[in-house]
Amino acid sequence: MRIWQNGNNTKVPLSEVTYAANGTAFTAEGVTYQTSQVDSITFVHIITVTWNRTQATVEKGNVLGVDYSVEGGDVVINSTNTHNELEFVLQGSSTNGSLTYTGTYKCKFYLNNLHLISTKGAALDIQCGKRIAMILNDGTDNSLEDAPKGQQKAALYCKGHLEIEGAGSLTVIGNSKHGICTKEYLQLKKSTGNVTVNGAVSDGIHAGQYFMMNGGTVTVSGQQGDGIQAEILTLDDDITPNPDKEFNGQIFVKGGIVNVTVSGETRKGIKSDAKMTVTGGTFNITASGDGSKGISVKHLQINQDDNTTLMQIKADGGTYEDDVTDEETRCMGIKVDKNMAITAGTLKVSIGDGENRGIKIDGQYYVTSDASVKANIKFGKSGMKVTTMPSWD
Repeated sequence: MRIWQNGNNTKVPLSEVTYAANGTAFTAEGVTYQTSQVDSITFVHIITVTWNRTQATVEKGNVLGVDYSVEGGDVVINSTNTHNELEFVLQGSSTNGSLTYTGTYKCKFYLNNLHLISTKGAALDIQCGKRIAMILNDGTDNSLEDAPKGQQKAALYCKGHLEIEGAGSLTVIGNSKHGICTKEYLQLKKSTGNVTVNGAVSDGIHAGQYFMMNGGTVTVSGQQGDGIQAEILTLDDDITPNPDKEFNGQIFVKGGIVNVTVSGETRKGIKSDAKMTVTGGTFNITASGDGSKGISVKHLQINQDDNTTLMQIKADGGTYEDDVTDEETRCMGIKVDKNMAITAGTLKVSIGDGENRGIKIDGQYYVTSDASVKANIKFGKSGMKVTTMPSWD
């Protein structure tokens, strides 16, 4: 169970709790709590899944509303629990293992030195549209790899809102499509350790609704699509943005380190058809593919409201020529379809030999003396430098 006091909680096993006869106090793991000083007590339901090479085992104790099946290393868990937040501990190794989870209530997944290579589909397939917390246990090294030529969207897929935290590490390879994919938002908390995508058939990280990074280190390379992409979720007509989705299609970086290498033709290191807001963090982005872009967004706003901002982008790819249209696309450090503003922080964009461009802005460009910008800037036909903050329409 969890003991809550002033917004903080302590988790203790029920077997370690004793109660005073008059009900004014109880003792848990040697610590005595006065009931008048406890905000609340909640009960945690823990399910442990362990992989041992070709076989998986599930320990669910007396948790109600949960069914599971195991076939070799492939585990399927279904939950009808809508009252208690389930917690899953995933651990062990398998070269033919996977987990598919279906549920309708928020839950948590603790990765505890988990290493899965799936031969059937996604390594972790979380079919739950609610908030999913994924904790990389401190000091652990975790890895996920999906099966090639499958129908799955990613090696790690989440139907809902995925929030990653914990000081451990996670390495992902997407052999069928994306490395990591969420249908709705993907958020990295301040406590996040290292998240690495070492290859993907499509995007390294693909987030529906929005991508938010508060800390940690994200490294993406070897992808055949974009490095990090935030998708605009639409209505059923597949054209109109869904008005119910907050920050739809946006990217937020408030801290941490972003390392992205993009070598594919016309690919983007970071891509969004909406706004990208940087309020802190260190970026190391290299675009070396013909016609590639380090960052490609609709609007770009850069400051240091949350942390120090240092953006270092290198564009050294060549020019891409479309075989059908003969249209040429240049490699660029940053491509902004509309407006860009930088009021604090350091931005450095270097270009290789040839016709590469540092930054191209098709709308308004606003910069203050508190910002350091070292880049070759090219304006589109309607682009211009302005003296007031542009709009983000």
